[in-house]
Amino acid sequence: MVETVVVDNEITLGQFLKNEAIIESGGQAKWFLQDFEVLLNGERETRRGKKLAHQDRIDIPEIPEIDSFIISYQGEE
Repeated sequence: MVETVVVDNEITLGQFLKNEAIIESGGQAKWFLQDFEVLLNGERETRRGKKLAHQDRIDIPEIPEIDSFIISYQGEE
């Protein structure tokens, strides 16, 4: 299942993981990205500071309980 996440401002991958309660704190992002494969638009991403763009897709295939996500900037179509 794919969940659309609407954001107001620019958001980084680390902020996204924290906001979606995938990790508990921003400091955990570095370790989470080392331990789990996080796909951004189908390619592995390891940079917690990577800015997410409108319509970016995030998948975490190693954790099947977590849906896929599509980023949607508020006001974008």
